Amino acid sequence: MRVVVIGATGNVGTSVVEALGAEPAVTSVLGLARRRPAWSPPKTEWATADVTDADLVPHVRGADAVVHLAWLFQPTHDPLVTWRNNVEGSIRVFAAVAEAGVPALVCASSVGAYSPGPKDRAVDETWPTHGWPGAAYTREKAYLERLLDVLERDRPQLRVVRLRSAFIFKRESASQQRRLFAGPLLPGRLARPGLLPVAPDLPGLRFQALHSVDAAEAYRLAILRDVRGAFNVAADPVLDGPRLAEVLEARKTVRAPVRVVRSALAAAWHLRLVPASPHLFDAFLHLPLMDVSRARTELGWSARHTSVEALGEFLDGLQRGAGMSTPPLTPVR
Repeated sequence: MRVVVIGATGNVGTSVVEALGAEPAVTSVLGLARRRPAWSPPKTEWATADVTDADLVPHVRGADAVVHLAWLFQPTHDPLVTWRNNVEGSIRVFAAVAEAGVPALVCASSVGAYSPGPKDRAVDETWPTHGWPGAAYTREKAYLERLLDVLERDRPQLRVVRLRSAFIFKRESASQQRRLFAGPLLPGRLARPGLLPVAPDLPGLRFQALHSVDAAEAYRLAILRDVRGAFNVAADPVLDGPRLAEVLEARKTVRAPVRVVRSALAAAWHLRLVPASPHLFDAFLHLPLMDVSRARTELGWSARHTSVEALGEFLDGLQRGAGMSTPPLTPVR
């Protein structure tokens, strides 16, 4: 089996490539990225391609499955750039997959595609996917779902799988995620457990996380198994203020007003001191919790790492300036 991974050098992509390299049924992997990495995993060859303008058909022709992971989170101050890459680029990927006659497409969706939902119970894959309208990321993830709806309708012979994941962490992604969301105002040393005396507890602060290795396992199973449709993937337990205090070894939690926190974030964002927008913060507080029963029963998937372990690894990587020898994951020390 030959698999093409588009967006193969980031947080999830590197874990997917490693998982496929260890899978006996996979004979070769083609990793597509805008910049060629120095990393040389088993069974993998590299090609450079930008989804916004490259001819993707030659790269995907002959593949048994294509995994589409390419996504830009920044610049949040210029949503036309992210739209061009994330939406128009995905349209070009899907067109290439259809033209080349690839039998299976596994696409990265997200909890961010979901409409606002409950924090006291988990929703399954039938929950509406209209996103949070204020944030570019959630709008684009919701639009991606509509593109996949059309693709499934027009290409019934194509097996389409969409993985709606929780927030994905691993130690080696820490430097990249710091650059994407926090910027230079978050020194890595602040991630050391026990350093902060308090942890924030915001209304709506209940979310799910997932280790990148466990996300990669879901992709591996989706490639190998004859399944279709959407699958939620997330690890237990749900993370909230008290859990964050536990991970950070903070002595207590402090209930913080959302309006005050948002105003501070908005000011920092407008001054370009932090890259994460206040609109993404709004979306984060309204995301539903996901039920992963379908992934367990139909994919045979379960998380080997808890959400606390995944977040703990990330914090350790943040403190150490961890990364990998790929352009997106280049470490910062």
